[in-house]
Order: sequence, then C-alpha cells, then structure tokens
Amino acid sequence: QVQLVESGGGLVQPGGSLRLSCAASGSIFSADTMGWYRQAPGKQRELVATVTTGGSTNYADSVKGRFTVSRDNGANKVYLQMSSLKPEDTAVYYCWLWERTNGGARGYWGQGTQVTVSS
Repeated sequence: QVQLVESGGGLVQPGGSLRLSCAASGSIFSADTMGWYRQAPGKQRELVATVTTGGSTNYADSVKGRFTVSRDNGANKVYLQMSSLKPEDTAVYYCWLWERTNGGARGYWGQGTQVTVSS
C-alpha cells in the first residue's frame, strides 16, 4: 500500500515561517496530484494547496501569497513552504496523494502533523 509521512510541524510565532515535507512510498502508480489539507478545531477539513506532476498548482484563497507548494516528482515528495503565518493557520496538516491506476483512481492521506501559530 501507499504510505505518506509528514514532517516539519511544530510551534511558530505569528509572522514566522515553517516548511512541511511529505514523502510517499509503496505501490505508487503515477502520483498525479499531491498536496495538503488541514483541519482546525471545530472546522471542516479544507484544501490548502495541491500540485500536479505537470506543475499546476491550486491554493486556498486564505493562503495565496503566503504559502508555496512544490514537489519532487522523482522522489514522490511534496513540500509546503509557509510564511507570514497567522494564528488562524493553526491546524493539523495532512499530506494527500491522488492518482489514476490500472483499475481506476485512488487517494491516500498521511497521519497529519500539528502546526501551531501562537505567541
């Protein structure tokens, strides 16, 4: 099976920066899209950013201009560079992978990493 492992979460002050990393391993067919979702207390899980193998990106309006998603296709890794962090960014961040397979399509989630923005 496919496994996603996140790293880089932690505590950071408002206005600070943090870089998240995710490594995918296992029976990966194509990893067409990788990215990040987050879930804050009392809120629904929401899209943060995604990136395709071709380099197309998609961002939530709340993070545009502050976050940058990138990937290493050869290594099946995805990154999220976060800057100008706000308390509202506090959440568990989940790595996500979606791909087409011989039999259809499938998606996977990582275990999540906590990001806390507080002074």
